[in-house]
Amino acid sequence: MLDVPHEAKVRGHQRVPSDSKEFHEVTKRDALRLLENDVDRLLQTTEPARRPALQAEMNRFAELFGRFLQEEGPSLDWNKIQKLPENAVMNYSNLKSPKNEQNEIRNMLDKLVVIKLNGGLGTSMGCHGPKSVIPVRSDLTFLDLTVQQIEHLNKTYDANVPLVLMNSFNTDEDTEKIVRKYKGFRVQIHTFNQSCFPRISREHFLPVAKDFDVEKDMEAWYPPGHGDFYDTFRNSGLLKRFIEEGREYCFLSNIDNLGATVDLNILNKLVGEERASTPVDFVMEVTDKTRADVKGGTLIQFENKLRLLEIAQVPKEHVDDFKSVKTFKFFNTNNIWANLAAIDRVLRERTLNMEIIVNNKTLENGTRVIQLETAVGAAMKCFDGSVGINVPRSRFLPVKKSSDLLLVMSNLYTLKNGSLVMSPQRMFPTTPLVKLGENHFSKVKEFLGRFANIPDIIELDHLTVSGDVTFGRGVSLRGTVIIIANHGDRIDIPAGAILENKIVSGNMRILDH
Repeated sequence: MLDVPHEAKVRGHQRVPSDSKEFHEVTKRDALRLLENDVDRLLQTTEPARRPALQAEMNRFAELFGRFLQEEGPSLDWNKIQKLPENAVMNYSNLKSPKNEQNEIRNMLDKLVVIKLNGGLGTSMGCHGPKSVIPVRSDLTFLDLTVQQIEHLNKTYDANVPLVLMNSFNTDEDTEKIVRKYKGFRVQIHTFNQSCFPRISREHFLPVAKDFDVEKDMEAWYPPGHGDFYDTFRNSGLLKRFIEEGREYCFLSNIDNLGATVDLNILNKLVGEERASTPVDFVMEVTDKTRADVKGGTLIQFENKLRLLEIAQVPKEHVDDFKSVKTFKFFNTNNIWANLAAIDRVLRERTLNMEIIVNNKTLENGTRVIQLETAVGAAMKCFDGSVGINVPRSRFLPVKKSSDLLLVMSNLYTLKNGSLVMSPQRMFPTTPLVKLGENHFSKVKEFLGRFANIPDIIELDHLTVSGDVTFGRGVSLRGTVIIIANHGDRIDIPAGAILENKIVSGNMRILDH
């Protein structure tokens, strides 16, 4: 827990003993009151017409901050974690495909809304603007591939699945311009914005923003994580609209997860002939944990409810237990199917309660701030009939780094109607483990400049590249390949080279003839 601000400690309550429970309650109340006053001051800096909507958003922010002040220590007692019940996680291989009847599948699809979390920027990969517009395959962006997938569904089954993008203030303007190019496509595209909350100084627990001009000082504001989806989706009017249209479920995923496509077998379980007698309100797709996924959130049973456990909630002494592949076999892909009427009900009854993630940041000017966030999957415990589905690894194909980009651009996959399909030539379904050095490969433009074309990696298990390394055209990588150019050295892998279970180090320059 962070220190309570100095102003709150001394303000008019000196007679209360400083170690008493009453003192802590008083200082928390003061901290919240000071913050609310500061937020009111910020609201006065904006034009009156905008204030009611912003006031509602700031009320949610103050509520989040108030909850943060009340929380002490880990949000759960580690010893009370229960074993997952047998029926808590379904096996994807046991799901039945719908009968291949056009009308049947169209009826199912017409009960669905696809939502993509589109709030992230491409800055970590050295790109400007929304991450969703980075070209990932055949000059197609994440957004292009998503639109292609849904258009293919709508055309194939004469359906009308809408696509909804949850933008942030960082991505909204650019996304709106890009969405216009899909006007002639058979996809209805809707957008809405998640909240924009002020970052709080760690020193005095007050917003660092001087006024409500977000554009002027973008660093002072932040989008509060994808757990903000539920409130902002309702406030956009889209939740009500889709329920009135007779839609029943939304399928929600990160736009950079290229494996998160609409799955008819899962949909069949929710709204088709395999629909369970007791309704399922919330489905979290999980997949088998490998050593590369030890930090990912996992499913647990706690207080007789299925819920998501993130590493941030784990007491320090149990972090190694959390990372154990034996104890916690699954991790959350953040592919979620949620019942729209259930979302509406949980919001109306005000029973939505997601753990707060405290994200510490340091701004460019050195100011230390915190941003309070929530995760969309943490709402699982608030719904009735929540289940996990253990899906194949192919449904989790996120592109977070250039090493992921290498995989999706390679001959490991073919592109079919906007979906990436693993090559049948690959002997096993797991993807190779690829580690590319941060200094030379982290930015997309530099990464692309180091490959004359992407190597053949059909038979690759593991690749580590470090230092100033370039690849010629038509290189094949097989088994375990480690290439390390020490500081000041450079390695050029020649065109047509086949590296199988090789370690390459030192200096190897190929001069142009």
